[in-house]
Amino acid sequence: MRILILGGGGRESALAWAIRRSPLVTALVAAPGNPGIARHARCVPIRLDDHEAILALVARERIDLTVVGPEAPLVAGIADRLAAAGHAVFGPSAAAARIEGSKAFAKDLMARHRVPTARFATFTDAAAARGYARELGAPCVVKTDGLAAGKGAIVCATVEEADAAIAACMERAEFGDAGRTVVIEEFMRGEEASFFAIASGTDVLPLTAAQDHKTVFDGDRGPNTGGMGAFSPVASFDIATEQRVMDAIVKPVVAALAAEGAPYHGVLYVGLMLTSEGPKVVEFNCRFGDPECQVLLVRLAEDLVPVLHAVARHAPLPPRVKWSDDAAVCVNLASGGYPGRYATGLPISGIEEAERTGALVFHAGTADTDGRLVTAGGRVLSVTGAGATLPDALRRVYAAIAAIRFEGMHYRRDIGTRPAASR
Repeated sequence: MRILILGGGGRESALAWAIRRSPLVTALVAAPGNPGIARHARCVPIRLDDHEAILALVARERIDLTVVGPEAPLVAGIADRLAAAGHAVFGPSAAAARIEGSKAFAKDLMARHRVPTARFATFTDAAAARGYARELGAPCVVKTDGLAAGKGAIVCATVEEADAAIAACMERAEFGDAGRTVVIEEFMRGEEASFFAIASGTDVLPLTAAQDHKTVFDGDRGPNTGGMGAFSPVASFDIATEQRVMDAIVKPVVAALAAEGAPYHGVLYVGLMLTSEGPKVVEFNCRFGDPECQVLLVRLAEDLVPVLHAVARHAPLPPRVKWSDDAAVCVNLASGGYPGRYATGLPISGIEEAERTGALVFHAGTADTDGRLVTAGGRVLSVTGAGATLPDALRRVYAAIAAIRFEGMHYRRDIGTRPAASR
C-alpha cells in the first residue's frame, strides 16, 4: 500500500513512525514533512493549502491512502477534494470537521442533542459578550469560534480578564477571523482528559484516553499553548467512564452528524472535564491531538494501517484495538519565547544520544539548513517514551531530554506528575 501523510509536525512525525512499521506499507510519502518524518518517508515540499498540488501528488505517486494530520486542511475541505477525485482519505469532510472548525457549531450541536457540556452563549457583539460574562460571573472561559492553533481558549479569573479576552478576540483581532465570533462558557471544575474514538459513518471504535498539559509553565501556569506534553493511560479514566463517554457523548454526536448530512469518517478527539456530575465536553477536535497522538501510538499494540484504511473505504470497524499495558509520556521541547515570539534557525544537538536511552524523538518544528538540523517552530521536538509504570516512562523521557540542546530550549518538568488543572 502506498500512503501519503499530510502535515509536518510532531503528530505527523509519530504517524509516520507508526505507519512505516506496518508490513502493508510499500511506500510512504509526506507533504510537507520535516527532517524527522524524512527518516520514515519521502518528503515533498507542498503547502497544505495548495489542494491542486496535493491532488496532483496523489495521482502522480499512485497513493492508495491519504492520512490528513492537521485540522486546517480538513476544515478547508481537502478530504472532500480527494474523495471527489476518487481517492481514499482518512479524515472527515469539511461539513463534519466543523465540529472543530466552529466552536459555536459544536456547542449548538451538543445543545440540540443534549450532550453534556458547559453552559454557554455565542456572540458577534463585544458589548453583549461582556454582559453575558458578567451574568455567568468569574471564573469563565472565552473561546474563539474558529481555529486558533490550540490557543483560542482563554480562562478568565475575573470579569476584567474576560473583558480583556473579549477585546483581544473581537476588537483587536489578535486571532484574526477566528475571533470575530466568541463562545463564552461557564468554568468547569474537575480533571481534564482527552478521549479518542474513530468513526466511520455511524460505526464507532473507541480508542483510549490521554491527558494533555496546555499551559506553558510548570504548575499549569502561563498562557495556553498547542500542548507542552501528555501521558497515557489516565488513572481516573476507567472502563466505566469510557462507556459513559461513549454512550452519552461520542455515539450521540456521531449519530447527529450523520443524521444532519455530515457523516464523520476519521478520528474524533473529545476534550473532557471529569466533573462531579460526570464527564462533560470541553471541546471537539477533528484529528488526533498533538501531543496526545505521540503517546497513543507508542502504546498501540497492533497495526494502525488496517483501521485507517477501513475508515477511508467506509468499511466496518473492529470492536476494539489492542493497547500495551505500559505507560507513555511525551514532553515537548519549545523555543524560547513560545507561545509568543521566538527565534528560529538555531542549531539542535544531542538527538542521537537522547534516542540511545530508548526514548523516541519526534520532530515537531525542525528544518535542515545546509545539512544542519535547526529549529523551525514554537514546539521543536516531542520526546516520547514508555515504561512499565508512569514514573518509569517519566525517568526515560527526562533522561533523554538531558542530552538535547538548542538555544532558548524550555520545557515543563512536571508532565505526568499531577492531573491537568480545571478550566
